[in-house]
Amino acid sequence: MIGTMQQSPTNLIDILNHAARWHGEQEIVTYSVEGDIRRSNYSKLHERTAQLAHALTDVGLKAGECLGTLAWNTDRHVETWYATAGLGVICHTINPRLPDAQLVFIINDAADKILFVDLSFVDIVERILPELKTVKQVVVMTDNEHMAGLNSDWICYEDFLDGQSNQYEWVSVDIHTPSSICYTSGTTGDPKGVVYSHYSNLIHTFMSVQKDAFNLGSGDNVLMIVPMFHANSWGLAYALPMVGAKMVLPGPHLGGADVCKLIQDEAVNTSAAVPTVWTMLLNHLSDTGETIPTMKDVIVGGSAVPKSMIETFKSKYDVNIIQAWGMTEMSPLGTLSRGRAIDGEETITDKCRQGRVFFGVDMKIVNDTGDELERDGKVFGRLMVKGPVVVDRYHNKDSSALEDGWFDTGDIATINAKGSMGITDRSKDVIKSGGEWISSVDMENAAISHPSVNLAACIGIYHPKWEERPLLVVMLHPENELDKPAILDVIANDFARWQLPNDIVVIENMPLTGTGKLDKKVLRARFEDHYTRT
Repeated sequence: MIGTMQQSPTNLIDILNHAARWHGEQEIVTYSVEGDIRRSNYSKLHERTAQLAHALTDVGLKAGECLGTLAWNTDRHVETWYATAGLGVICHTINPRLPDAQLVFIINDAADKILFVDLSFVDIVERILPELKTVKQVVVMTDNEHMAGLNSDWICYEDFLDGQSNQYEWVSVDIHTPSSICYTSGTTGDPKGVVYSHYSNLIHTFMSVQKDAFNLGSGDNVLMIVPMFHANSWGLAYALPMVGAKMVLPGPHLGGADVCKLIQDEAVNTSAAVPTVWTMLLNHLSDTGETIPTMKDVIVGGSAVPKSMIETFKSKYDVNIIQAWGMTEMSPLGTLSRGRAIDGEETITDKCRQGRVFFGVDMKIVNDTGDELERDGKVFGRLMVKGPVVVDRYHNKDSSALEDGWFDTGDIATINAKGSMGITDRSKDVIKSGGEWISSVDMENAAISHPSVNLAACIGIYHPKWEERPLLVVMLHPENELDKPAILDVIANDFARWQLPNDIVVIENMPLTGTGKLDKKVLRARFEDHYTRT
């Protein structure tokens, strides 16, 4: 018997209860770590979630305690999210791409009692386990066949569930009870824990399925690429069951060829991921001549979307690129570039902006003294946000993260008369040359429009005369050679001559952060004396 919803939902398990009761036969497909394809549905996933809840109760995990996961997007990971929610336990999704020292810090800071780990990340746990102060048990998210050679004290996930009842009397929780925790990437200092409540996640889910947001329904087949350990999976692990959409879970299969096959085989029409994923897909499609005829909408976030990517997806594959912006601290969705154009059809310029807010989020731009600035699309300032999905304070921190109720995003932005927000830069990335500001984000997007450029990063480097000057670092497409004048000519279409980079350098591999963004601190360290040497 599938539980019915309370008069008003207070526990995130209500989302899965609803999906199982009203969309029970809707398919959930996992392209697994082990290499096989698992096909299930919301009804079966609900039953296995109940089994997992019983198993966690049996090992003594209590409400308010943390369970950590190092896992890909799979059905087992989704089961873990909902079982912890239904028990009042806090699910701590851990980014396995972080350095070992940061992993040790965040696991100890969250005080995780149990770790759930995919086979891909067993070696990480083996390395850091001696330094983990609170972890009492490790569960490997696989079947018995794949446990050979692993630590005999570790539990096999399928054995953990075996024999447990597929019905559970879910706990009632205060709606503001913590449900999950996700740590920022720690690019400056230690990572900070962002705690989500059942309330903030429920509100965010209602926001995200709106027509002007993800625009999801039971007729959609959604490839959930954005990792569940990255900014709360952009809320998709909650949004898809809420509307009864088909959930396609890629596991570790994220390369261009893999994503193409997933889209084709599962008739995917919507997906979401950072730009690097879509660059790999476009490269694969260009190299092979394959197509993705079922795909309609691609949500892109994490960093600015190049104009060339928007144009290529639309002109060659009839796919709409919808740019999103948000932060871990916002649960994480803040704006999308989907929606009406007030003065006619949306232009490519409109699509290159980060878009409008939804009900539940407010934002403004301010100057250095905190005065709100005009919404004319030209003046830019510090981007401030507030609302019920915005973090109040970080885990284990006494002071509030807010300034008079507003959260400083660290972004520099404009807001235009249409209500559309555009990120100019991160405050730490904007380049100040001779007292004038230059946007690194706009420079990167302009550079990528040149056909030889695969990835581009613009960084400010010390200059003895101008304080800082832009340096453009590029990774070229295979078999292309650097043509500095041609790339500068393309950039000059959008920039004044004095703003153009003094130099362009080529690297073979672009450094990325654990969340797939350009790691500019690595580039700054590598090229810090470039203009004093040259």
